[in-house]
Amino acid sequence: MSQTIQGQFATNVYFDRTFDCDAAKILPGEYYYTGEDMLIVTVLGSCVSACIFDRVSGIGGMNHFMLPDGGAGDRDSPVSASMRYGTYAMEMLINQLLKAGARRENLEAKVFGGGNVLRGFTAMNVGERNADFVRDYLRAEKMRITAEDLNDIHPRKVYFFPRTGRVLVKKLMQTHNEVLVKREQDYASRLKTTPIGGEIELF
Repeated sequence: MSQTIQGQFATNVYFDRTFDCDAAKILPGEYYYTGEDMLIVTVLGSCVSACIFDRVSGIGGMNHFMLPDGGAGDRDSPVSASMRYGTYAMEMLINQLLKAGARRENLEAKVFGGGNVLRGFTAMNVGERNADFVRDYLRAEKMRITAEDLNDIHPRKVYFFPRTGRVLVKKLMQTHNEVLVKREQDYASRLKTTPIGGEIELF
């Protein structure tokens, strides 16, 4: 009997009738990983998602995160508080994949998001900072990025099939995305007051 490997912190697991499979929808600050033949989906504005999967075993997962704005001094620090949030989000997902049986040498990444959706919300384009971070992080970890769709001005809906590594991206061209923008603004506000915690050692 095969072992079921399910992730954590996904608030909505459902059956997707369009793709005829189980699916997990993740929101800002969440992640999900699985070894099952299912779908992980999210909607991104300024946030970014890394879809990381083991190309041999089919174990994979997705995160959804944003760097909080810590001000210019924070960004200039070699290990800034905001960078630590991104590092935590990436390490949490990668470590869970490795615990589930993925092998680091087989991991590949596809990265999405970082749109200029929260224009005027921070002094620097938060989407651009998020996109730069995820690229730099994966480069430092020597993890190959096999596909990306970053920056631009439009939100995206991302469908990730970790068993095969397939990703579908739909640009959301509507001029009104108030729900998404409010969700990300609320998330950004929470990041400023929520301490970084958990079992991951930050460095």
